[in-house]
Amino acid sequence: MSDFQSLPPRRQEQLMAFNRLLTIMDELREQCPWDRKQTIDSLRHLTIEETYELSDAILNGDLGEVKKELGDIQLHLLFYARIASEKAPDDPDRFDMADVLHAISEKLIRRHPHIYGDANGQTVVAETEEQVKANWEQLKLKEGNKSVLGGVPASLPALVKAMRIQEKARGAGFDWEEKQQVWQKVEEEMQEFKQEFNTESNEAFDPEQAEGEFGDLLFSLVNYARFININPETALERTNKKFIRRFQYLEKRARANGQQLKDMTLAEMDVYWNEAKTDVSDSL
Repeated sequence: MSDFQSLPPRRQEQLMAFNRLLTIMDELREQCPWDRKQTIDSLRHLTIEETYELSDAILNGDLGEVKKELGDIQLHLLFYARIASEKAPDDPDRFDMADVLHAISEKLIRRHPHIYGDANGQTVVAETEEQVKANWEQLKLKEGNKSVLGGVPASLPALVKAMRIQEKARGAGFDWEEKQQVWQKVEEEMQEFKQEFNTESNEAFDPEQAEGEFGDLLFSLVNYARFININPETALERTNKKFIRRFQYLEKRARANGQQLKDMTLAEMDVYWNEAKTDVSDSL
């Protein structure tokens, strides 16, 4: 490892900034009543919230907020490591931030044999992104994963999970060859869904079967999105934000004219909705 003084000035600044935050974390844990009370379990929901706030900042293209939210998440990472370091010295679950950083460094080196060489010092060829992904999944299996899909967190939101499942299956060689095949599958699933839930009649249908077919349709659409390099989670969230902007414009215009949405016809609301669609800020 390089001596600190031999490192480039900016790297020294980065390490000193990290050291400063580590010191503050130690002080807060020892002196602040709230920080002393926290546990790994109590921080979990707060970390999830901070992650979603980072996601919002990224989607909004606000790099100032991205910097702020990255700091919040970094603090949480240090907090978990600090709590774990308080376990008894002989506790096998004890670790600190150095252990965390060394562990991820070793994993990255192990998972990139095309850069650092394999366990035998032999360089593995991986000239494309797909080759890298395939090697990654095979290495994870060698490390103890019983299934290629074993690394997909059970608590992921369903849309994100569908994308990750498909990506991992592709890494194992299980995938369609052409996007046209995927689109044919989308149309096939659409027809099956229509058969279970016919929108042209009021006949009774099996809700459970319809739900299953709708899930198949969504899964196939996620698959097609992946083939044309669209992130379905990002696409849907951008549409959510667009709908919110337009609906809030509708509410604002109705209030300005002394109207309440519950008393308006759909045609009257459509006038404001169409105005929102042509508003310059709607595309921001």
